[in-house]
Amino acid sequence: MHILGVTEHPTAAWATQLARSVLADVDERADRFRYLIRDRDSIFTGAFDAVFAAENIEIKKSAPQCPKMNAFAERWVKTVRAECSDRMLIASDRHLRIVLDRYTEHYNAGRSHQGHGLNLLAPLDDPNVIPFPAHRITRTKILGGLINDYGAAA
Repeated sequence: MHILGVTEHPTAAWATQLARSVLADVDERADRFRYLIRDRDSIFTGAFDAVFAAENIEIKKSAPQCPKMNAFAERWVKTVRAECSDRMLIASDRHLRIVLDRYTEHYNAGRSHQGHGLNLLAPLDDPNVIPFPAHRITRTKILGGLINDYGAAA
């Protein structure tokens, strides 16, 4: 998961700039993407689609009023709300960016996933490491203890 930006009032120009940013972030890996699934929000204009079309990425629009067609994004929103933002009082856009960045880091590197083939590993975990029960466990507080990450003591 990657958070590109946060704004209270998204516009078409803002979304188009985020499209450029995501392609800059993936750089030479852009050719690995064939499709972009998006909803029909008015901020996704022809300019937004053109950014991806220039990289030969085909835009697939979800059907109107069908959130299950974009289940991965909907699941991310549910997860980040349930595990993070619903438990905190967000004070500003800057605070939200910090919280989402920290949570995303935890989500990608520390949080176990039940997805197909992940076997409860986080996406960035080394698949060749077999977890071994530790005699001592350490706890690392994330977001002030809202989330705890546990690992073997050194």
